[in-house]
Amino acid sequence: MGDNNNSRAPNMPKKPDPALKKLDRLVGRWRFFGDAKGAAQFEWMEGGFFLVQRFDFRMGKRRLRGVEYIGFDEDTKTLRSHLMDSAGHNFTYTWDIKDDRVTTWFGDRGSHNFYTGKLSKDGGIVRGRWQWPEGDGSIGGYELNWRRLTTTRGARNKGT
Repeated sequence: MGDNNNSRAPNMPKKPDPALKKLDRLVGRWRFFGDAKGAAQFEWMEGGFFLVQRFDFRMGKRRLRGVEYIGFDEDTKTLRSHLMDSAGHNFTYTWDIKDDRVTTWFGDRGSHNFYTGKLSKDGGIVRGRWQWPEGDGSIGGYELNWRRLTTTRGARNKGT
């Protein structure tokens, strides 16, 4: 899923990378609560190479709608995403799910701008927070929690 893998077109993977299976836990419809309110839906694109998130949320008076495509990046060997939203943003993130911890870094793994959340034992709630360094040395951020509404049926991560 590199930013430009056109030169690799003849050698693209024939099946999704097994690392994508980590994302199965996110499939479904979610409601956001905490400082940001709204909803998201995660579902596998046909073929299972990308998990697609469609979101609509508010923080105060600011409303954002968008789509994010999460796939396996051969160059970095990480779960990378491209997010585009209604404010014209086109951002790259790195995702990881390990045990019950969901982490999303703005840009590369290890970035000081990141989200970390903990999945409940039943997988129905994620409680977490975005945080980043402010220019004055303080830590900015906001609480972002998710509650599962449904599990999406349909195209699953086949082939891994």
